[in-house]
Amino acid sequence: MVGHRWSRVSHEVKTFLTRNHVPYQWLEVDRDDEGRRLVELAGAGPDELPLVLVPDKEPLRAPSNLALAGALGLRTTAQQPLYDLCIVGGGPAGLAAAVYGASEGLRTVVVEKEAPGGQAGQSASIQNYLGFPKGLSGADLAHRATAQAERFGAEMLLARDVVGLEERGPVRAVRFAGSGDLEARAVVIASGVAYRRLEGPGLDELAGRGVYYGSSASEASQCEGDDVYVVGGANSAAQAALNFARHARKVVMVVRGGALEDTMSMYLVEHVTATDNIEVRLNSSVVAARGKGHLSSITVCTQGSPPEEVPTNWLFVYIGASPRTDWLGSSVARDGRGFVLTGQDLLLSSAAVPWPLARAPFALETSLPGVFAAGDVRQDSMKRVASAVGEGAMAIYLVHRYLATT
Repeated sequence: MVGHRWSRVSHEVKTFLTRNHVPYQWLEVDRDDEGRRLVELAGAGPDELPLVLVPDKEPLRAPSNLALAGALGLRTTAQQPLYDLCIVGGGPAGLAAAVYGASEGLRTVVVEKEAPGGQAGQSASIQNYLGFPKGLSGADLAHRATAQAERFGAEMLLARDVVGLEERGPVRAVRFAGSGDLEARAVVIASGVAYRRLEGPGLDELAGRGVYYGSSASEASQCEGDDVYVVGGANSAAQAALNFARHARKVVMVVRGGALEDTMSMYLVEHVTATDNIEVRLNSSVVAARGKGHLSSITVCTQGSPPEEVPTNWLFVYIGASPRTDWLGSSVARDGRGFVLTGQDLLLSSAAVPWPLARAPFALETSLPGVFAAGDVRQDSMKRVASAVGEGAMAIYLVHRYLATT
C-alpha cells in the first residue's frame, strides 16, 4: 500500500487491513523511492492515493472498504435468500450471538461494517475477562470468536453498512448502503457505539490527520519517540495510554473528571499511575486543534488555569458512547440518546412506538417483535465485554422463544 502518512483515507485503509488480520507493506510516498516508483507506474494522481496493490488484481485507487474487501476475497454478499437469524454488528455481543445461534442450528449471518471485534477489538490488552489470567488483546479475542462462529457455520459479511430495517410480513429485512438487502426470521441488533466527536476549532478538519477516534493496538508503533495525547478517563482510554506508553516519549491523558477512580477499573488506575511516562491531567479538556495538512498542536483547558497550546502530532479520543442506531428508523423505540429500549423498559417508556402484541416483550426484544438488541447499543447496558457476551448468548435463547411463536 502506497500513500501519505497524514492521509485520512490511508489511515482508514490501514485500519481496515489491520483489524481484518490482512498483512500488508506500507510505503510512504513522500519518503520511499519504491513508493514513488509504484505510483508513477500506476499513473495515480494525488487524489487516487492510497494505492493498494493486490496480487493478480488491478491496482485499487483510494478504495472503499467494500471494494477492498472484494479484491481481498473477503465475503461481502449473502449466500442464502433467507436466514433464521441476522446479527447486525460483529462486536462481542454479535459474535457471541453468532456462536450460540449457529451452534444451535440457526442459519446465522453476521453483518459487520468494518471488522469483527467492535470497540473491544481495538484494545491492546483486556486483563479482566474471565478465563484469561494474563489477559488477551481485543484483536485476539475477536479472531478466536470469529473462527468459532464460522466453525459452527455462521456466515460473516464484512464491509457492509446497514442503513435500514424493514418488517416484511413474517420476516425482517436489513438494507445495505448502495443497494441490496438481506432477509431473516429474526434480527439481533448488536451495532454497538462509536466514540463521541470532540467539538472545537480545527478538530473536525484534522480528523484522520492526527486526530483519531479510537485506535488499533498496532498504531502505537507509529508514535515512536513522540508525545501522544489521549482524551478520556474510562477503561478504553487507559488501555490505549498503556499501549502507547511502550513507544511514545510521553503520553498525556486528558481527563474531564477529578479522579480516575470514578470512571476506570482499579487495576488500570494502578497500572496508569505506575507508568513513568504517562502524565494524567484531571479536570481538563481539549478545546481546539491546529495544523496545516496534519495536526501540529492542541489547546488544553484545565480548571483553574489559562488555556495552554501544546505541540503534538497525535491525539486519540476515547470519550462518550454514541449508539449506532440511526439506521433503525421509526419502528424501533430508543431513548433520548439513541439507545435501544428493550423488554419491560418498552412498557414503562413514553416512547412513541407502542408494543404491538398481546404478549409481553421478551427481555431483550425491541418494539419490533422478532428484533432483539444486545450489548452496548441497548439502554442501560453495562458496557463491558463479558456482559455483552452474556447478552449475545441470552438473545439466542429469546430468539428461539420468539420463533416458536411464529
